[in-house]
Amino acid sequence: MDRRHLGEMADLFQLFAVSAVVMGVSQTVARERIFAPLRARLGGKETWWGYLVSCPYCVSHYVAFVLVPLTGTYAIDVVVGGWAGWGLRWLLSSLLITVIAAFYRVLFWFVDESQGLVRRRQRTEDEETATKRLVRRQVEQKVSGEPPARLPPSPH
Repeated sequence: MDRRHLGEMADLFQLFAVSAVVMGVSQTVARERIFAPLRARLGGKETWWGYLVSCPYCVSHYVAFVLVPLTGTYAIDVVVGGWAGWGLRWLLSSLLITVIAAFYRVLFWFVDESQGLVRRRQRTEDEETATKRLVRRQVEQKVSGEPPARLPPSPH
């Protein structure tokens, strides 16, 4: 590969890497427990300000607006020069990164949801196993004539 192709691949990697960072930060701010006090202080989803930090897609815009100039990830060139051209390039590049981050968020949701399904399936299997043990113990006690044991409190 020549240097131009390597440079284009590095630019493409940077675009997707910054988009992944935008997705991760926006997801953390909008959904994770560590930022719950901030979201609550701003009124949660019930107020305009609260909604702006409770929506991962909204937050991803702000994060991209900051990260594009900090990382130099200007993925879209414009023909307009001067401040207007710089502003357009910044805005359009930030929007592109936000859209890519949204696709990452959808992929993240599928992975996270599938992990949730695995955990729920494991919990169901554990509950079924515990129920079978309890029924077996009760049958054994009836057969042996022992008084029934007290049930342990439910973990849920």
